[in-house]
Amino acid sequence: MNLKLLVLVAATATIISCSDDHAKFDASGSFETDETVISSEATGVIKQLNLSEGQVLQAGQPVGAVDSTQLVLKKKQLREQINAILSSKPDINAQTAALKEQLRAAEREHQRYANLLQAGAGTQKQLDDIQSQIDVLKRQIAAQESVLDISSRNISKQTAPLEVQMEEVDDMISKCSIINPVNGTVLTKFAEVSEVTSPGKPLYKIADVTTLYLRAYITGTQLSQVKLNQSVKVLVDDGADKYREYTGVISWISSKAEFTPKTIQTKEERANLVYPVKVKVTNDGSLKIGMYGEMKF
Repeated sequence: MNLKLLVLVAATATIISCSDDHAKFDASGSFETDETVISSEATGVIKQLNLSEGQVLQAGQPVGAVDSTQLVLKKKQLREQINAILSSKPDINAQTAALKEQLRAAEREHQRYANLLQAGAGTQKQLDDIQSQIDVLKRQIAAQESVLDISSRNISKQTAPLEVQMEEVDDMISKCSIINPVNGTVLTKFAEVSEVTSPGKPLYKIADVTTLYLRAYITGTQLSQVKLNQSVKVLVDDGADKYREYTGVISWISSKAEFTPKTIQTKEERANLVYPVKVKVTNDGSLKIGMYGEMKF
């Protein structure tokens, strides 16, 4: 009878010992990841928002649009103003055409007098007079072209502020398109179609959950046992007295101590100084943000 009792006690002790050994861990914490809140960059009514919570999005993927009707009309107005200003630019060729025709006629006369002089039928004075006329016409054409060119450039400069305004409107129109900036899964949707939005107003929250980080806390005595890029075991509850095991890599160790978070253990333990660490874990789809995990060195 005593032998049976001894065997029973020994077996029970073994079971308890194995259970305690399996449940033993060096640090614990919860899983987190970098979350990005995507906000509106435009003001107006949301016309499209093609996403839902849990949906996986790719960087650069269009997901919606804000009404840009007023901006498009503003751009048309600016374009018409620019066209109106440019229409007042002088036509240099048309306004110097008469003088240029006079110049060509004078040059023909110059050639005729030169031929007469060579044949002995004309005088040098006639040739000099027509040459003087040609020189005067050239100076008149140059002066008029200079005046018209200055006027044309001044008119073009008047459109510069409007061109800048058009660039601003183009930028605002582009921001009416809601483009997802990062790869990840939609965690929370804050807006719906037909709602009015404005710059800075959150539309949705997204995070890459393919990799999660277990944020755990170690004591000063444990600090010497861990280092960056060290592989560790990560345990997650998997039903009663069961654990799923993952391989994690320590990606960050705090350079300064802090008080233990209030959610950890007893009041006495919360007063201890600890060092937070982050363990990078590849998510197989079972890990969730906020889930508790345990770490073994």
